Amino acid sequence: MAVKKIKLPTKLKAFSTSLIMLWVLAACIPGLVALTVFFGWGSIINIIWLGIWALLFESMVLVFRKRPLGFYLKDYSALVTAVLLGLCIPPSSPWWLSLTGIFFAIVIAKHLYGGLGQNLFNPAMVAYAVLLIAFPLEMTNWTIPLGIEQEIDAYTGATALDLFRNERGAMLVNEFWSQHSAFGTLSGIGWEWVNGGFLLGGLVLLYKRIIGWQIPVAMLGSLLLMSALFYDGGSSASGGSPFMHLFGGGTMLGAFFIATDPVTASTTPKGRLIYGALIGIVTYIIRVWGAYPDGIAFAVLLGNFTAPFIDYYTQPTPSQHA
Repeated sequence: MAVKKIKLPTKLKAFSTSLIMLWVLAACIPGLVALTVFFGWGSIINIIWLGIWALLFESMVLVFRKRPLGFYLKDYSALVTAVLLGLCIPPSSPWWLSLTGIFFAIVIAKHLYGGLGQNLFNPAMVAYAVLLIAFPLEMTNWTIPLGIEQEIDAYTGATALDLFRNERGAMLVNEFWSQHSAFGTLSGIGWEWVNGGFLLGGLVLLYKRIIGWQIPVAMLGSLLLMSALFYDGGSSASGGSPFMHLFGGGTMLGAFFIATDPVTASTTPKGRLIYGALIGIVTYIIRVWGAYPDGIAFAVLLGNFTAPFIDYYTQPTPSQHA
């Protein structure tokens, strides 16, 4: 099968690639501010470090491929990949972990397929998945929210979503939250605000028509439906409340900034709904019954893999309008 080339929605054609990327970077700011307030400066440090290496790796590959540096570096796609990866990995990640991740994102997941517009999989999610599989301890050891380190006598540890997955089935949901009160009562201290920040940024992208509504609405809607169906009010078998799944982990970042990548996502109107719903369902399945605390990266990669097939079978007829 031929590698899918970038096909921007009609409303995005008035925007240059660089302008789209700049809007995406700007929309990440509210979520980044929340991450910094609750988890310290680590995310900003990661983003700066990753941004430097992303540009270096991008330049090295462009020189090797004999492509003009200025033209390709000005699209800011490498910086967007660096920012998204920096937002996903733990703030206390060692320098070599993030360096390994950005190498896989830029060199392997992006340029091995031919560069921007040719890659089948989202580069940041490829890097995240590789790091999670290769270094599970470092990738699941998240910084404890500022202000409660003394209460639990630690600087890093599992997130509330990870703790819930590990202890699900051993106690009632209400017992879990009361026993781990330092992590809050809904989706974890700080995480409600982080997801709220990315929700705000996502709404800005929707308002500016940088992204379409179908993918985030379908993803969040299917995740809401799954969590409501399997939430029985708090028994030990419960999969967690809908609020926990919507505002825990990387839900809003995934819905508005990662799943909507125009290069790797479905491009037809019906296809985007199917694509988003698939990611939401798989995210819930991995979170509740899988081996990882947050399944967004794997769900997005699965969605990327199926996007060409979804597009093929959901092509609008000539009488339909996007």
